[in-house]
Amino acid sequence: MNYTPTPTVVAANPFDPTADSQALRAAMKGFGTDEQEIIDVLVARTNLQRQQIKAKYEAEFERDLIDDLKSELGGQFEDVVVALMTPSVEYLCKQLNDSMSGMGTDEETLVEILCTKSNEEMQEIVKAYEALYDRPLAEQMCGETSGHFRRLLTLIVTGVRDAKGLVDPEKAKEQAAELFAAGEAKLGTDEEVFNRIMAHSSFDQLSLIFEEYKQLSGQTIEQAIKHEMDGELHDAMMAIVECVQSPAAFFANRLHKAMDGAGTDDAMLMRIIVSRSEIDLETIKNEFERIYNRTLYSAVTVREPCNHLEHIVAFYRSRIDIGFATKRKNK
Repeated sequence: MNYTPTPTVVAANPFDPTADSQALRAAMKGFGTDEQEIIDVLVARTNLQRQQIKAKYEAEFERDLIDDLKSELGGQFEDVVVALMTPSVEYLCKQLNDSMSGMGTDEETLVEILCTKSNEEMQEIVKAYEALYDRPLAEQMCGETSGHFRRLLTLIVTGVRDAKGLVDPEKAKEQAAELFAAGEAKLGTDEEVFNRIMAHSSFDQLSLIFEEYKQLSGQTIEQAIKHEMDGELHDAMMAIVECVQSPAAFFANRLHKAMDGAGTDDAMLMRIIVSRSEIDLETIKNEFERIYNRTLYSAVTVREPCNHLEHIVAFYRSRIDIGFATKRKNK
């Protein structure tokens, strides 16, 4: 699997957290708020640098930066800024918790976050989740999901996936044959075999397995999953397959879905842009344009609602191309 992730947000250099904290305070003092200054500072810093700015702000002004930002901003702009200011792993944990709170469960968010992570990333999330909510992620997730879908996610969360880069070409042939025997070659489907192989194998190994599967059956693994599964398990399996083949295409398609139709899934749009900006958002942007023949920026800006939202803030620099909707609170 050859994948070169390119971020849109990289560490500012030179970086002066004291100057940045002072600039943010000045942007929020007095009558009105300089929203552009807030954007200019926060979007051009990595999450780690934002945490340093937050610490300097508290030390110098004896005020909480996030509380001040929330008091000055509103709507989706506030949501985006708070997301940018939240430590990355903590932000994903909050998204997971929100997806399982209240009535019903947002399985799409569970799939997007859990099925796309390496074992190392998953271990960070599991540790942070329990620290934040005083409850194991696996325990809460088991109470919100069921069946083979729950079993697959439980395997992923408990960290059974092999380490990145671990591959065995001969074993890949055996595993492809196991998948074929568990699906196309029999009446019904042995979901446990699919779960075991899809949750245990490294993404690099899965790439080899999928190649061997096509050689063996004449069909792609996507076609097999489509024929053999439905519902949330189908969606989870397809997410794994798509991330093995092209993480950028997976997230580009998710972004398109968030903006397709009459409304916009603001939570999904924000989550992907914020969480992938320091990983591979530049790659995702390029893939979005290749698949949909339009830039991600143009797709985001055209979603501006006619009412209530003042405008789409476009922040362009050599490293960044992100559009967000903003809304000012009445003061």
